Amino acid sequence: MAHLTGTRVSMFNESFLNDNEHDSNAVLMELDKGLRSAKQGIQCEAIVRFPRLFEKYPFPILINSSFIKLAEFFVSGSNLLRFWVLRVCQQSENHLDKILNIDNFVRRIFMVMHSNDPVARALLLRTLGAVSRVIPEKPQVHHAIRRALDSHDTVEVEAAIYASSCFAAQSSSFAISMCAKISDMIESLQVPVPMKLLLIPVLRHMHHDANTAALVSKLCLELLPKYPAQSFVVAIINALTQLSSRTLVGVPGQLNVLLDFMQDLRTPVRIQVLRSFNELAGKQSVNAWPKPAIGALIGKFNLCTNGAEQFLFLSILLKLSECPLTCQHLLNEHRDALLRLCNECISKLDDYTTATQAMAVLAALVAFGFKKQDPHVDIILEMVDLHMEGLLFCTSRRAEFNRDLRRVLAYGIRITQANAEFGADFIEMVTNTLGDNVDYPPENLQLICEAAVGLCEHFQLRKYAFSTTEGLEDDAAMETDEPAPPKPNPMLARLPLILYKLNKLVDSEEQPEQLLRTVEILSALVFQTTMGCYLTQEVVHCFEKCIERVNCWTLYRIARTASRYGHHYVAAHIYTKVSQIVISDHMHYFLVSLAQISQAECILNYGREYAYMRDNYAPAEAPEPLLPLMRRLEAASNLYQQALASMRACSSPQHPCSFQLEYLKIRAQFLQTLHLAVTVKNAQVIVPPPAIAGSLAQNSRDYLQKFGHVTNQLRKLVKSLKACEETYARLYKSSFDADNVTLEFLEVAEFQCALFAHIIESICYATPPEPPVFLTTGNHPETRFFAASCQRMEQMQKNLPQEPPNAKTISNRHLDVIIALIEIITKTSLCLPRYFFQILQSTQIKLSVSPQPRSATEPVIVQSGSNLVIKVEGVLQHFSKQQKHFRRVDSVQLSLTSQLLTPRPGNELGKTPNNDTVTLNQIVKPQRDFLSGSFLLPISSGGQFQVTLETFVVDEHGITWCTGPKSSMVVRVLDDPTKPAAAPVASTSQAASQARRY
Repeated sequence: MAHLTGTRVSMFNESFLNDNEHDSNAVLMELDKGLRSAKQGIQCEAIVRFPRLFEKYPFPILINSSFIKLAEFFVSGSNLLRFWVLRVCQQSENHLDKILNIDNFVRRIFMVMHSNDPVARALLLRTLGAVSRVIPEKPQVHHAIRRALDSHDTVEVEAAIYASSCFAAQSSSFAISMCAKISDMIESLQVPVPMKLLLIPVLRHMHHDANTAALVSKLCLELLPKYPAQSFVVAIINALTQLSSRTLVGVPGQLNVLLDFMQDLRTPVRIQVLRSFNELAGKQSVNAWPKPAIGALIGKFNLCTNGAEQFLFLSILLKLSECPLTCQHLLNEHRDALLRLCNECISKLDDYTTATQAMAVLAALVAFGFKKQDPHVDIILEMVDLHMEGLLFCTSRRAEFNRDLRRVLAYGIRITQANAEFGADFIEMVTNTLGDNVDYPPENLQLICEAAVGLCEHFQLRKYAFSTTEGLEDDAAMETDEPAPPKPNPMLARLPLILYKLNKLVDSEEQPEQLLRTVEILSALVFQTTMGCYLTQEVVHCFEKCIERVNCWTLYRIARTASRYGHHYVAAHIYTKVSQIVISDHMHYFLVSLAQISQAECILNYGREYAYMRDNYAPAEAPEPLLPLMRRLEAASNLYQQALASMRACSSPQHPCSFQLEYLKIRAQFLQTLHLAVTVKNAQVIVPPPAIAGSLAQNSRDYLQKFGHVTNQLRKLVKSLKACEETYARLYKSSFDADNVTLEFLEVAEFQCALFAHIIESICYATPPEPPVFLTTGNHPETRFFAASCQRMEQMQKNLPQEPPNAKTISNRHLDVIIALIEIITKTSLCLPRYFFQILQSTQIKLSVSPQPRSATEPVIVQSGSNLVIKVEGVLQHFSKQQKHFRRVDSVQLSLTSQLLTPRPGNELGKTPNNDTVTLNQIVKPQRDFLSGSFLLPISSGGQFQVTLETFVVDEHGITWCTGPKSSMVVRVLDDPTKPAAAPVASTSQAASQARRY
């Protein structure tokens, strides 16, 4: 029984039969039908589907009724059915707290405890242990576990030990009461040795009380000399380590125990000791390490006799190097010993795993040393320089060293982030492997290309670094008003090697999936290296060769990367080619829209039509623009409108493309605003101020009105730019699932609109407001490149004439600055955000609002004089392609708004109508992806009301996102028949006629 329930099964059945066509009640009825079957196999199949049902419909009522049904089968069914019910409880631990009547569930299954079958009692004990999180303080369960420990059946005792471990982790009272019982069983001679080995791990949960933890630690230390067998020593050391890491008080004492056992001659004992050291070196307990213990540990390195032990030993040092306090101590006190130790491990070229782990320790010390400006870090860096290239070449040539190569490259990038000089040399090492005529394993080659992309990203960040960005500018640089000159990217000089490798891969006859993935990474490396630069004809020919040789999916990914790094000519070329091949209409219109976007950006960046550039591509340098600025903006706006229409054609209810449509609307609106600015400049010449402009300015007390038409047009331009800024802000608030690059892009775009509006305000207003604050400088190359254009705009603002507020003018010089700003905006390549192409995480909220009308056209009927109770239930659904979500839902804000649709018949003329709009807000915290809330809505008598429920997501940082669903219903309040209907008069004309009649 222990070996059957010791492993955890992730999911029995991934999907129901036609589960998309049923709701939760229909699926539950289908499973209930299977449970009532006379065949045991069908019953088991129905039981194992319950975890999937809970994940899909995590409603408390459904989960409660399901567990009550399972409890009935647990009591009346066979041991096989009980086993599968146990599995359901183990897999549904996230939903156990949604059982509304947990006492009823426990009372039903507890009846099996009176069975004569020890296997049935063992299954019950394991089931109770599986649900221990929601019943930690049940006295009858504690008593049953304690009594089962004295059973004569081995299966039942093992189940009781499992339940004891579960309850001891949840209940402090149970742990304290069971401490003496378990210690007596361990010391008893009647308990067999395998049973004692199962009892010792229970002691690691005895940390709820300081006195109990001290007693358990004392007991374990007394057991070590009594039971010197290898299995006992390993189990006791593991239990002591777990206990010490949770109490923290016993860490120094446990370190001394571990240091003593480092001299043990048995290899499994030493490995367990090293693993225990590694656990105690974690973030929670590393600060409790005394300084002498670190020196004593380093002195024990010679006791490690093989590569596995040395790897574990270096892992401990690596964890100690991650903590600033212990890393400083290692650099100051044990630097020489660490260098000798690492040099010894790296010199063993027959064990690259240990060698790369030693390089990881040196990299952590170098990174910390440069951060703290330690004068002795150069010695460590010399050792890294001495061995890095050899490790790189040795691990890259064989497929079995893939993990070691990954470690070498990762820590080489880490040192690069701390020291740029090493980074330039490391780039040369990495790119030299691309120029070799050596056939590397596909996995290793892909890793090398990914590392090159990581190195290029770091130097691109340095290239477009702001002067206010910490750690990227030289401290000795002179402070001036001019922006810092861009720092060169060493990867740009290695571009010929990259193109050579890319051409070689494209020309190869066999193109497996891994090789195509490498082609995509190398393409991304080329685009990232040349970001903001004009692609030479050699680079363009390389990608034209890709169009002929690789498949459509790879071509789309290459074009997507080109769009993300602002190379729109290559992107338009590929999108146009692929759009003619795809079969699906949705994909065709999507690719056509992307091609039109890229063509519009080509016109803005180069001043030439895409078709003209395709036939007359300049070989080395960007050509002079043929089209004037007005024509460029007109053509780009037209193409963006066409792209918007194509994107609407590709959207569907399953894939609404809401972000793409909103972004295209904003971009088209922004280009039209720039077009308006150019129109203002051109109109200044042909529309001089009228003769009465001075009188109008004097009468309106706005002396800038004396410049006539241009003043009003500039102010209109400010309103348009602020509208764009607000639209970007709304799009940001609605992009909860967007990646960090996209959110940074939207922040910079919003700031660009605000900055441009502020510059124009400083021209057309006597006292402009404060300039906007730049909240981000970009943590990714494409967003920092975008932010650098905003910095150039700020520098261009200094070319405006310096005039006092009471003597401002609007001249050609002011408008020339505006045109120069538009040139900066249009000639800066637009890097499309990643969320435009990829959704890496998806968070959906499904709401159930009651009451609901019988049909969509009917209102909800409410009696007069009563309030309306609205109950809201919802389910959170998370999907992510990444191991970690960008942001998680911490709480959900429910906002209910009631608005009167029809006026009250009793309102008299002349009286101010009452405010019939009611807004109620409530913040609820989801419990295991389920949320519920209720509102008591006061509704006045008579009339129809529009009730709207909006949902806002609040993340873990307290930021509110407007991404939730919206639900609305019409409520009609019936008039009270007991009240007189003609209390107020309907109109004055009727009152006059009634007065004349009587």
